[in-house]
Amino acid sequence: MAGRNRDGRAACRGKNMGVLDGKIAIITGGTSGIGERIAEVFVAEGANVIVAARRQEEGAALEKRLGIAFARTDVSIEAEVRATIDQTVQRFGRIDCLVNNAGIASTPISITDIDSGHFDQIMAVNVRGVFLGIKHVAPVMIAQGSGSIINISSGAGLLGGGPHAYAASKAAVHSLTRTAAAELGEKGIRVNSISPGPVMTGIFAKAAGVAGPAAERAVEDAVAEIFATISPIPRAATTEDIARGCVYLASDGSSFVNGHDLVIDGGATSIWTRWSDQVVMRAEIGKRIQEAVAKL
Repeated sequence: MAGRNRDGRAACRGKNMGVLDGKIAIITGGTSGIGERIAEVFVAEGANVIVAARRQEEGAALEKRLGIAFARTDVSIEAEVRATIDQTVQRFGRIDCLVNNAGIASTPISITDIDSGHFDQIMAVNVRGVFLGIKHVAPVMIAQGSGSIINISSGAGLLGGGPHAYAASKAAVHSLTRTAAAELGEKGIRVNSISPGPVMTGIFAKAAGVAGPAAERAVEDAVAEIFATISPIPRAATTEDIARGCVYLASDGSSFVNGHDLVIDGGATSIWTRWSDQVVMRAEIGKRIQEAVAKL
């Protein structure tokens, strides 16, 4: 890994030291969107980063571009999560931070029409994946007496009106964060979550049936105007906003923050909206994305 000392810690970058200098961090789902930006910012702040995700080609490109390590991992499969944790410890000797970012979205569908298989898939990644990450990193952090676990949740888990399966999965992440924090805090390990508002990433395009690079490009023009109307601060959240929140929770500056949900949404969760408004908004997002892609 480029830019590392023999003991695996980040080499000093001149006189400026990052707030995560020398920390070992695993980021799940880090090959695109929020996870990719978290990886970039963590590297810039001096961390040794391991991205654990399913997309091999994107992971290899990230390795080359950022000098990070990539571990092909499906977070819903326990053996793969355990192997990634074990390999990280073998390579670096410790794990200072785990960011449980991997997740999948869904669109607003009536509760009477949701396919149970789809519901199970959402839970397998968004809840089981977080659980497995905590389960297998905890013994490592307990042994070293320190660590920070950050679970990426969503404002959808705080309010009604979002997609049923997705919102339920994120509400579960909030609860799991609090219960894990209660137990692991006694061992010197902090467990917190971040609840982003709508963020400018390709996840909305994919939910609308658009995949690949076109999804990432289309989303910015198609939905930026809509997102700017959702929160009191009139703009969409960015991946940078979420990544900086993760830096804080991973750093020593948050050493007494435990069991907390950091809401980064520009105040969107302070505004009440109806279910029907959510359905109309999502439909408009999908329409704009399709129109933008057609122009590419």
